[in-house]
Amino acid sequence: MLRVLSYNLRALRDDAEAAARVIRACGPDLVCLQEVPRFLGWKRQRDALAEACGLRVLSSRRSAGLAVLGGPDVRLLRAGYTFLSWSPPLHRRALAVARVRAGGMDLTVASTHLDLAPGARLRHVQEILRLLAPSPVPVVLAGDFNEEPGGAAWNLLSASFQDAYAVAPEGAELTFSAHRPRVRIDGVFVDKRLRVEGCGVPGGMEEDVLLATDHRPLLARLTLA
Repeated sequence: MLRVLSYNLRALRDDAEAAARVIRACGPDLVCLQEVPRFLGWKRQRDALAEACGLRVLSSRRSAGLAVLGGPDVRLLRAGYTFLSWSPPLHRRALAVARVRAGGMDLTVASTHLDLAPGARLRHVQEILRLLAPSPVPVVLAGDFNEEPGGAAWNLLSASFQDAYAVAPEGAELTFSAHRPRVRIDGVFVDKRLRVEGCGVPGGMEEDVLLATDHRPLLARLTLA
């Protein structure tokens, strides 16, 4: 069983200790983070969070604010960080990738954060699919997609991967906002070579979820198909 968590941190502008408690409570093997701190002290804040969670940084850069973290039983085989096409003045977007050996399998785990603009969002999904398509090992793509199921970008991803929550809902569905959840814009998209055992917003830590950031965590449990 492999546990993959996707979480938007809002640059740790809220309560970093609460964010660490949420991550620890989920017990993930791999964590895909969005809106990792990007300004003064960004690396110190990122590394302190990873240490507080008992994780290490597998793939991350300051620009675009993405990171993939792994637990002590995860072996990093290869890391990458690719910038997606840029349309100023929109934010720069990217894909953080880590090829790992975890849970008795090799797989590629990627984190992304898509644009608010529909055209850029769809273009970036097309680029991401081209980047991930050659993978000889199963792929897990997680992130903040800034779009709900049924949107053009979401549909394109769902055609290539399993939408983990739709396949095996487990826990709450809505991920944004933390205080008034009304939409599912965070997702975990899973290679069809993997089986989704469950996916959703885990319960039992409501106070910390409200303190930590403006998104709710999304946890997927996966096994080899």
